Amino acid sequence: MKIDQILTGGRRRLRTRPDKILMDADGTRLWADYMDVAPGFSGRFDFIHKINIPCLFRVECSAVDYYEPSSVVWKPSHIELDFERNGVCLYEKKFITWDNAAVSCMIWKNTGKKTFYLKLLNGTENGRFETTYGRRIVASLFCNGERADRKKWEVAPGETVRLCVAMQLCLDGETEKLEQACRNLREKFCDAEAAVKTQEQEYQEWFEKTPCFESDQPLIDKTWAYRWYILRHNLMKPEIGRLKEAFFCEGRSHKMGKEPWHPEGWEFSKLIPLSVPMHLLDLRWYCDKSYGISELHVMRDNQDENGEFRCAKVDWQGNPYANFWGWSVWQYYLCSGDREFAGEALPVVKKQIEAWKKKYGNQKDALLIQYVHQLTGMEYQPSYWYFHGYPADCQDPELYTPVKRVDRNVYHYLNMLGTSFLCKICKDPDAEKYEKEAERVKNDILQLMWDEETQFFYDLHYQTNEKALVKNIVGFLPFFAGITEEKHKSGLKPLFTEEFNTPCPFPSVSTGCPVYSAEGGWQGQFFKGRNGCIWNGPTWPFANSMILDGLAKESRRRNHEWDEKFAAYFMKFTEMHYYGGDGTIPYLVEHYNSMTGECISDDVDYSHSYYIDLIVSHVAGLTVKQRKIEVDPIEIGLKCFRLSHIYVQGHAIEICLEENGKFALSVDGKERAVRKGLGKLEAVL
Repeated sequence: MKIDQILTGGRRRLRTRPDKILMDADGTRLWADYMDVAPGFSGRFDFIHKINIPCLFRVECSAVDYYEPSSVVWKPSHIELDFERNGVCLYEKKFITWDNAAVSCMIWKNTGKKTFYLKLLNGTENGRFETTYGRRIVASLFCNGERADRKKWEVAPGETVRLCVAMQLCLDGETEKLEQACRNLREKFCDAEAAVKTQEQEYQEWFEKTPCFESDQPLIDKTWAYRWYILRHNLMKPEIGRLKEAFFCEGRSHKMGKEPWHPEGWEFSKLIPLSVPMHLLDLRWYCDKSYGISELHVMRDNQDENGEFRCAKVDWQGNPYANFWGWSVWQYYLCSGDREFAGEALPVVKKQIEAWKKKYGNQKDALLIQYVHQLTGMEYQPSYWYFHGYPADCQDPELYTPVKRVDRNVYHYLNMLGTSFLCKICKDPDAEKYEKEAERVKNDILQLMWDEETQFFYDLHYQTNEKALVKNIVGFLPFFAGITEEKHKSGLKPLFTEEFNTPCPFPSVSTGCPVYSAEGGWQGQFFKGRNGCIWNGPTWPFANSMILDGLAKESRRRNHEWDEKFAAYFMKFTEMHYYGGDGTIPYLVEHYNSMTGECISDDVDYSHSYYIDLIVSHVAGLTVKQRKIEVDPIEIGLKCFRLSHIYVQGHAIEICLEENGKFALSVDGKERAVRKGLGKLEAVL
């Protein structure tokens, strides 16, 4: 997969800051929030966490005050800026390397009749930047392979000046790391043309280990590549404090305030346990299985003494969000077959289960109580206010009721089931205990949360078990968990009606809810701002991935009854990955207006959902079990496709539908099962 070729496009910019540009090649620690349309690195930059550094370095030209209009080409590995006015021509390619160097390769030409002057300016103070987490950043600036804090050039008519300017950043005290990085800069970035080729090659290396999916539907193929790019873009490795190993964050924090050196608001460039299970579901198909181990270690390092996983920066721990971590660990193990990983993970997932039972359990049943509505990640879902008639002031604690949430209890069930399976692998005697406890949670979800009259799953009053009769998006999650029975079949039907089948499906609550709002806000009040997270009507990729997963599982279980529905919604989800939905500019954000499809948030390339796994598990139809694989695709209208370079328990897997209708499953290069047309195939490993 040649990532630059697939995703190259025009200028990408923030909806709320259209005068800026996005440059998304980034390092283990360094990235650009946004950039000015100007030579060098001015805008807003961050190192490990949000800092809002206004400038790393810049080049001033005596003949140019501003660089608009400029032609901007965005590529995953770098951006290209082309400017010409008043006898000044600038062609620039710039990027951030994996080892945290900001590099600008510039060609300046004087096509006019007057001499102009260039000046290189260092954005640091005494070669250092301050941070928000107590460590200073040390920066070394180079130009054409030589150290250069400041330099000047005179460009006469007809002359050309070529510059390769690079700044290396490390933390204060990392002397050996900084020296090695600077040696690399001298070798790799002394020549502009060679520097860009080096970056393209090194950036591409990560994508050489991604599986390949090719079909007769170019938009799906492009989105497959874009989702791998999103993972790479959000891959961090701070190597200090609470975040010592590689992990995947949710986003690069375009959302926060932009005041230099003083970022305010919630940010995503940190560990957030809510989304880590989704990262694992996609990452289990990556050829390098080490990321599952490093994610496990980072999660373990941020498990509190009670057993809950907490959000974390290098010097801070935050809230414990609900998640299906235990289940995702089991799914990751099935692909890797790494028993050492399973053994390491088992005490960690056990500890979380016991913490949840102790903190959120009750004496009446096996269900858990959600006391703080924000901590399932679906804040302001209307069921918390149902018992008070949806008051205008949803922030009044007297008008708010804790509930037994469908989502947390579905996660609890899945975590216990996954833990039970891990126990069996590790020959742990608690396997039967967790299996029985999972069964009790499952039965209580089906018996207490299901409403026979309205045919839907509801949150419950935390004391009385009275149903909060508001159709939240979480009412579909029992299908995602695969626990439903024949009598619950109609529980999916609201997906197909105007309640949830909006122009941009699926809204976070039914359109019939009294406080439904397609763009968020609560009864006209935007107390969290224009981009605030309010789960009372906007559409969220986070939920869509689980709903599509559940719909596919139910369709397969019912002899593919709902394949056509899955296909339609899957394509709408695919289109959501692009600005305006036209398949041109990759632009996945946190949430959308469920009626218009407008991007509500500005968190571009947001990793808060899963898509790769939907293609592998449902479009290609691959299910992994302990000693065999099964294939049973959902029919979405593809005439041909090939999924290859997938590794399961050490075996290379390939699934192929040819245009002549031949459908085949191969293991380690040998065809193991074949049939005419899509259908069931399997192979023992």
